[in-house]
Order: sequence, then structure tokens, then C-alpha cells
Amino acid sequence: MDFDAVVLAGGRARRFGADKPAASVGGRTLVEWAAAAAGGASRLVVVGPPRNVLPGAVLVREDPPGAGPVPALRAGLAEVRSPWLALLAADLPFLRPGHVARLLDAAAGRAGAVLVDGAGREQWLAGCWDAAALREALGAYGGASLRGLLGPLGPAHVALPAEPRPAWYDCDTPDDLAAARRLL
Repeated sequence: MDFDAVVLAGGRARRFGADKPAASVGGRTLVEWAAAAAGGASRLVVVGPPRNVLPGAVLVREDPPGAGPVPALRAGLAEVRSPWLALLAADLPFLRPGHVARLLDAAAGRAGAVLVDGAGREQWLAGCWDAAALREALGAYGGASLRGLLGPLGPAHVALPAEPRPAWYDCDTPDDLAAARRLL
């Protein structure tokens, strides 16, 4: 399936206390892990401050910078050319291309698919979406919550088998990052 990838790599990282996407796990930055997971994308769009670690990526900023995931998605979606997109956070060190492929497969015939964690909670920054449906939803949405935007689209829920390094694991705090380094 032809798809682009939008990686959200901005935000304030209040709980992290540093430039989270630039943090390293296993010799790669978190944003590089996210980009690698979307390796089959026709186009990689990274929303956030300029970084020189992803040659060929289209770099954009949300307006205003740090405004949150909905404005960041809006900025990234403006650069999407494919009919489908993978929407990913830049802090998912264990997400792999096979996981993105599963999301794309599950999204076929629907508006999208979202990864769910081990407790069944949607991980809104790990999903694949029909770009036209997402543009329409964004055009009618005035809120700030990804759940509020994406939930009504009725995405397929994709649960993956339990793994020591779950695809949905995100690094929100320095402790999460340390745990990811140990797991890798």
C-alpha cells in the first residue's frame, strides 16, 4: 500500500526535560527509530524543530511551535501526497516496519487503524490513516485532542502479541528511556 509517514517530533517534553526525539537508544536517536519503522513510506514528513539526522525528510513546524499534536498533525498532513499515512510519535524505539505493515493492512477498507497497548488502550500516535478521511475530519475539528479527532473515525484496533519490547512502548520520561536502553 502506498503511504507517507508523519512523525511528530516536537512538543515540550515536560516530563522528559530535554529534546526527547534526539535521545539515543541503541546507537540511534528516537526519531531515527520512528523513521526506520516507516521505512517503506514514499515520503517522510517530520514535524518539529530542524534536525539533521534524517536525510531526505520533509521538515515542517506546527504553528505555533509546541502547540500540540493536532496542530502538528495538521502541519504534517499538508505535506502528505499518498492516499495513506502512518502517524507516529518520535519516541517509539521498538516499533518496526512489520508493525506499520500490520496497521496498514488493518486500515484497508476503513478510515484507519490504531495500535493498542497491552491493556487495550489506543495509542493514537501509532496508527495508519486514510489521508482524505483525515483531512476531512481535521477540517471539521476544533478540538485539541487526538482521541477526539481520531476516535470518531472508527479505526481498527491492532493488538500485537506480547513481546519483551512492545511496539507501543514510548519514552515519556528519563526512566522510560533508561528502561528502553535496558530492553534493547
